[in-house]
Amino acid sequence: MINIKYLYYFDVLADEMHFTNAAKRLHIAQPALSIAIKNLETHFGLTLFHRQGKQIYLTYEGNALRQQTRILLQQMTNTERVMADLKGVESGEVRLGVPGMLGSYYFPEILFGFKQRYPNLKLTLVEAGAASLKTMLIDGDIDMAVIIDEDVPETLATDPLLKAEMVAVAAENHPISQQESITFPDFFDQPLVLFKSGYFHRDYIDAAIDKHQVKPNIAYETNLLPLILQIVRKEQAMTALLRLVTEHEAGITPISFDQPIVFDLALAWRKESYLSVADRTFIEFIKQSHQTS
Repeated sequence: MINIKYLYYFDVLADEMHFTNAAKRLHIAQPALSIAIKNLETHFGLTLFHRQGKQIYLTYEGNALRQQTRILLQQMTNTERVMADLKGVESGEVRLGVPGMLGSYYFPEILFGFKQRYPNLKLTLVEAGAASLKTMLIDGDIDMAVIIDEDVPETLATDPLLKAEMVAVAAENHPISQQESITFPDFFDQPLVLFKSGYFHRDYIDAAIDKHQVKPNIAYETNLLPLILQIVRKEQAMTALLRLVTEHEAGITPISFDQPIVFDLALAWRKESYLSVADRTFIEFIKQSHQTS
């Protein structure tokens, strides 16, 4: 019989590809980790890692075991959540991944309301770029995520959440702030402060750059939204944000693009994963919030 703990150790080591780092992450001594991996290799009669000094690499057999291990560990997590659900909605955790702007401007009221109604449920909010959120969701690091509702992997299920317009943003005293709309070429001529690649609105901007065959005047790149807003307010640059940000921030003005850009955002989760009572309760709470807003 395989020791499940050893499989968990194997999975962490396959992530870290370094015995010392994996042992620290597992909070065990390195010799204990080495023994666990050796026992697995003995049990299967196979070499799971190539070892070259301090460097290790998964063998073909190791890769095959990792695929099966991830499935097994996910099934174990699902089993634990099913059992926890028997206690009802008085316990549990919702792990939600959201893009930065939505985490700061859309979800706070929803999260406050949800926590007020279900004070014993734990809410863990993870902010990241769209690409990272999809990876984290597929890997099981989060239970749900807000994503663009297009090109969704077959392994994910989605439920429509909201439509969000991306707009150009300038200081309220900027000459362009008086315009009703702006073209992409005119926008790219301005000094810009943009998020780094990996965020859905930056990815769209990059696609627009390729489409219009222009060289943008990118003066700043940062993932710090407060810094972006300060740069815009001081008329050092323009940016592109969701309109909902401008509805909560003073000193800035939204300008629609001449061809309006609207994103369909959806709440996504893994099809094969068990949705706990806490997760299902959160999804239903969001739906009710939209109906009453």
